[in-house]
Amino acid sequence: MTDDDAPELPRGIALAWGVAADPQRGPKREMSVERIVDAAVELADADGIGAVSMAAVASALGFTSMSLYRYVSAKDDLLLLMQEQATGVPPESVRLLDGWRAKLLALYVEQVLLYQRHPWMLSLPITGSPITPNSSAWLDAGLAALDGTPLTSEERVAVALAATGAARWCGIVQAGYTEQSRGSGLSPDQVAIREAELYDRVISAEEFPALRRAIDDGVFTSPADPFRFAIERVLDGVSAYIDGLERGAPHEQNDDWIALDPAELAGDRRVKDAQKAVREAEKALRDARKAERQAVRDASERLSRSRR
Repeated sequence: MTDDDAPELPRGIALAWGVAADPQRGPKREMSVERIVDAAVELADADGIGAVSMAAVASALGFTSMSLYRYVSAKDDLLLLMQEQATGVPPESVRLLDGWRAKLLALYVEQVLLYQRHPWMLSLPITGSPITPNSSAWLDAGLAALDGTPLTSEERVAVALAATGAARWCGIVQAGYTEQSRGSGLSPDQVAIREAELYDRVISAEEFPALRRAIDDGVFTSPADPFRFAIERVLDGVSAYIDGLERGAPHEQNDDWIALDPAELAGDRRVKDAQKAVREAEKALRDARKAERQAVRDASERLSRSRR
């Protein structure tokens, strides 16, 4: 592919890489893409992504909305640049650690902290691979951590994505607890206790036996970090796989992507109606089994009373 055949960079990505043309005319020289993004990130950090609009950012800078559009032509571009700035680059200290596992775990921890500092980032949709500089730097760091291992390029990407995904999931849950704390005035520990109490009221051993046992074991008020446990076990699996490769085991490959049937993607009405019917039937079955369990309990109580 020649340069002429290559797709043109969208303006937001071009701005992130610093290759977009500056506006020919504009307001005072104090205005710049960097200042616009700084102001937008400050708004999002303080009040969430819902507080960010071109008008709000312009007001914070003392300019008009139209002035901003000379520098950032669309709100989607602004959101991308905000994410890019908040993401930053991985700490250099990660590269100085010994071993692929220590490096990947450190990247995981740093990404969780990143989401705690900027929880609004979790509200932004994932629209594809990280094409911006800082986002690319994180993926590069994950791949670099696996240099020297017998993993293939595809396997290294898979492992790096597993660590990134685990960090994002942890960030989503922790951000949710933080938001509850902010809205209720309760501490995160108090939120967890309240959550456990709510579960205790509605989860029965008859209907949800495994979840009931977990509640009784105090999982919702435990100080243990389930996300750290999970990422450690993922890395255990990667370590075992690498050990196998070093002993001569073959590489494994799975091409079975999870995907919707084309008929579902096309929005076929008959498919939607059939799926709705299945959901309703499954709900009816759960309700019937619940009624059955209640009937058995009632019958057992009557039998017990009659024998007294």
